Amino acid sequence: MEEEGDVATAFTMARIISNIPISRGGPTSLVIYDIHALQERFYFGDHVLPLFETGIPLLKQRLQQLPDSEKIVIAFPDDGAWKRFHKQLVHYPTVICTKVREGDKRIVRLKEGNPAGCHVVIVDDLVQSGGTLIECQKVLAAHGASKVSAYVTHGIFPNRSWERFLHKNDGSEKAFTYFWTTDSCPHTVKAVANNAPFEVISLAGSIADALQI
Repeated sequence: MEEEGDVATAFTMARIISNIPISRGGPTSLVIYDIHALQERFYFGDHVLPLFETGIPLLKQRLQQLPDSEKIVIAFPDDGAWKRFHKQLVHYPTVICTKVREGDKRIVRLKEGNPAGCHVVIVDDLVQSGGTLIECQKVLAAHGASKVSAYVTHGIFPNRSWERFLHKNDGSEKAFTYFWTTDSCPHTVKAVANNAPFEVISLAGSIADALQI
C-alpha cells in the first residue's frame, strides 16, 4: 500500500477465502504456489487449511534435461526473490541483481555473482509487464552470460505484455533462450502456446500430490 485508500488485496482476499464454511470433512484445503510475500501465509483464518507449495522442483527437472545443464547459473532479480527461492536452489551457483535509483529512474545492477560464460536462468514468483526481467537480462548479457532464460511460477502478463519476449523471425538476437511459466494463469497458457521462447510447465501432478498429503 502506497497511498491512503489503497486496498490491501492479499489480506482482503485471504479474509474472503477464510470465510469458506467448514465442510463435513473439516477445513477446506487451499493449495497456494509460491506466495508473493512470506508473511501472507499468516493472513488465513481457521476455516481453511492452506498448503504452501512451489513450482521450483518442476523447474529443476526441466533444467536437468538441458544439454548445458552443467553450466546453469541461477539469477535472482532482487533480494526478495533470493529470500524466497535460494534455499531450494542451493546446488546451483547464483547471481543477485538489485535495483538502484539514479535520479528519477530505477536501474538494475549486478550485486554479486559471476554470469560469464554460463546459461543464466532468472527466477521469480511472478511477472507482469516484464520490465525488470528485460533489464536484468541486459545486465547479465553485458557481464558475459552466454544465454539467459527466465522462470516465473505465475505468468500474469497484463495487456499482452508477453509479446515483448517473443522470438522474432527477422534475424535479431534472441534475448531469452527459454521462458518457463506454469499453467497457473489459464489465459496466459492459451496466449503463449507454441510461441518461442515460452514453455508451459503443468502444475497438475504437483497439485494432486499436495492434496493427497
